[in-house]
Amino acid sequence: MKTIHFLGASIIALIASGPAFGQVVATPPVATALAPVQTAPDTASSDDIIVTASKREQTLQDVPISVSVTSAQTIERAQIRDLIDLQSVVPSLKVAQFNAVGQTNFIIRGFGNGNGNFGIEGSVGVFIDGVYRSRSAASLNDLPEIERIEVLRGPQSTLFGKNVSAGAISIITKRPQFDFGGRVDLTVGNYGQMIAKATATGPLSRTIAVRLSGAINQRDGFYNNVVTGKDVNNRDRGSFRADVLWAPNADLSVRIIGDYSEITERCCGTVQLLNGPATQFIAAPAPFGLGAAVSNPATKFDRNVAFTQDPTNRIIGKGVSGQIDYDAGFAKFTSISAYRDQLDSGAQDVDFTGADLANRADRTRIKTFTQEFRVASNGKGRFNWLVGGFYANENLDTRSTINFGSQIRAYADALSGASASFPGRSNLFALEYLQSLVNPAVRPGATYFAAGQAVTAPYTLKQDSYSIFGQADFKVTPRLTLTGGVSYLSDRKASTSNVVLTDPFSRLNLQNVPELPFLGVPANAFGALGALQFFYGNAPTHGPVNYPNATESGVLKGDKVTYLGRAAYDFGFLNAYVSYSTGWKAGAYNLSTDARAPDANGIGRTAAPENVTLYEAGLKAAFRGGFFNLAVFKQDIKGFQSNAYTGTGYSLVNAGKESVRGFEADAAYKPISWLAVTGSVTYLDPKYDSFLRAPCVNYDTARCPLNPLTGQRPLFRDLSGDRPAGISKWSFSTSATLSHHITTDISGFLRGEYDYASKVQLTETTPPALSTYGLNNVSASLGLTSAAAKIDVLFWARNLTKNNTLIGAFPTVAQDGSYTGYVNDPRTYGITLTKRF
Repeated sequence: MKTIHFLGASIIALIASGPAFGQVVATPPVATALAPVQTAPDTASSDDIIVTASKREQTLQDVPISVSVTSAQTIERAQIRDLIDLQSVVPSLKVAQFNAVGQTNFIIRGFGNGNGNFGIEGSVGVFIDGVYRSRSAASLNDLPEIERIEVLRGPQSTLFGKNVSAGAISIITKRPQFDFGGRVDLTVGNYGQMIAKATATGPLSRTIAVRLSGAINQRDGFYNNVVTGKDVNNRDRGSFRADVLWAPNADLSVRIIGDYSEITERCCGTVQLLNGPATQFIAAPAPFGLGAAVSNPATKFDRNVAFTQDPTNRIIGKGVSGQIDYDAGFAKFTSISAYRDQLDSGAQDVDFTGADLANRADRTRIKTFTQEFRVASNGKGRFNWLVGGFYANENLDTRSTINFGSQIRAYADALSGASASFPGRSNLFALEYLQSLVNPAVRPGATYFAAGQAVTAPYTLKQDSYSIFGQADFKVTPRLTLTGGVSYLSDRKASTSNVVLTDPFSRLNLQNVPELPFLGVPANAFGALGALQFFYGNAPTHGPVNYPNATESGVLKGDKVTYLGRAAYDFGFLNAYVSYSTGWKAGAYNLSTDARAPDANGIGRTAAPENVTLYEAGLKAAFRGGFFNLAVFKQDIKGFQSNAYTGTGYSLVNAGKESVRGFEADAAYKPISWLAVTGSVTYLDPKYDSFLRAPCVNYDTARCPLNPLTGQRPLFRDLSGDRPAGISKWSFSTSATLSHHITTDISGFLRGEYDYASKVQLTETTPPALSTYGLNNVSASLGLTSAAAKIDVLFWARNLTKNNTLIGAFPTVAQDGSYTGYVNDPRTYGITLTKRF
């Protein structure tokens, strides 16, 4: 990559220039409201850990918010390489990446959505150095040295603005320094893993400091494609970042960050959980089937897949941001501006078998501009306040094309069954023959399900969002603080669709086939073939209806006032708080081929906004050598935007109400100088208080009976009173670290980590017997440090005991009665060498 060559030259130039500034008296960077500060390792007390969860610097004990802080030391020792790995050390956080590299779904306390559909935004916002990231490729290795990661649980709309109705993840990197320094990291591991990272920082003048950073991340895949012989779920990433700080005096600082990254990977692999009759036909040898390779459910954890083509993902991301901080004495002014441009493209075998049935290609371009401005009082006195505004503009162009392959006709003939009227032919052929009598363009045996027929779905989505927010703290007494916050959020989305369908079979109204008694064909005899109408079979028009049109403007608008009320009391060693807060997420568009125009059944291509209400009480205790935090909560979400994958597309509907009750506790303790332990536990009791319009599924025959005349199931089923899928009742994480000074120069540590999640049905669209899994994961690391040489050696292993589990499941595409899943990563291990300057 040209970027990487430039990285090397830039860092070498900076290192070489270091001595030239050796005599410069550097001006230290100014402290700002969001300036990274030195975080304590996981052996410290909460008094040592500084957070900016309330956009002010406070200790972890003092901030009256349920927040988890992951320090730079924990990230290194636990080998947290991606945001996906972060869930192992953060209570209530779940991170999922399934069908594509560029779409990551973050869930906090069971709430979150958006994975797999660009039109549906997440409920958990991700911020890197104060900049909102609307899309994330889930990588931390692309970033330079990380100062800390803060995970805020519960709605955060009064301070963070957009898409934080369930929580926020704030990643803070180390700022450029006016003292020369840097580090180089090299990691090698199994599966051919090689990660090279470098960062260098130093002064360019008395008032300007710079940090240049870059990374290369490569690894073989965890899956093996038995059809092509290539590995899948590999790593091939590169990134570069330039960070410049101008601090002319103690009151003003300007930070400019530019970054560029490329990802070119074969992702994502899937395995079969159950091969129903349709999949069995694909695997059966000719003349009884297609004789194609399929994944074997009995050996799913061998991670062998069968795709006619390897799934590919290519992501190019780049952006620039600028943060200005000015201390006017009575208040601090902060402005953060950012522009990002991301291009995603990919292709995959969407039937997930060795048969050439259908393939999909996608291309998405996203351009995002964000601007935040806030003013915060100086923190002195009994009354403190913060006011601000946030604006986001995003333009998205996305296109997906699904093409039929060379074996789709043989597959469709088999699924349609043998014709009683045309011996040796299928019912599909018989239907073509009847249609040819009234439409000469139809050719029996050749018109329906021809290779190359397709559906192409281009969409555009332009959105403008803004929020105005404010929060104030008043110390009623030296120990009692009352907090109030309010925000106004507004969102406007304008979307267009230009879907083109070249699959003539999906356009048929199978209930309107002519009756031909002399051939023994009664009226509506072909209704059962509706299961083969992969696109728009249940739409009244049996075809796409594009918008804007006479009844659909293509515009979705909404606004909301959210608020926060909190009381916090300082008992000295113990802080307590109670709070009530609300959150909001704007409406969403379903930018997938499964989107339907509104009809009598109320099915639309949009979802209404989500409204969140949270009641929470917490305790935060600090003591010598450790801390203990506890939060008890009840959280409700009205209009939850359910985005279930049904086997042909995404069903976007609003649940009436979903609620969860539970508690979170996390603690750290250092009983003796050489031992540090941490632990966290989360209990969640979720329920669908009302969900009348959950999508119907194959296995729920009681609520979703098949209509033999149409081949279709009801559109919806009632899940009211059921437990939502994917939310474990119990999750637990603990670690122990032994530290020892081996010599006066060399020190070492041994760390062990255990993560547990109770079994849960992963998704509501797959049978519980196939998709109920939990987590039992053990990881370990051993490190040695030479203080004189500034060299670290780290031996590490993740999933040490080779625990096999599923992390996701869905109905197999166009294979009714079959189910597919995603397995977890296998055991990985390696060694990381670090040289610090």
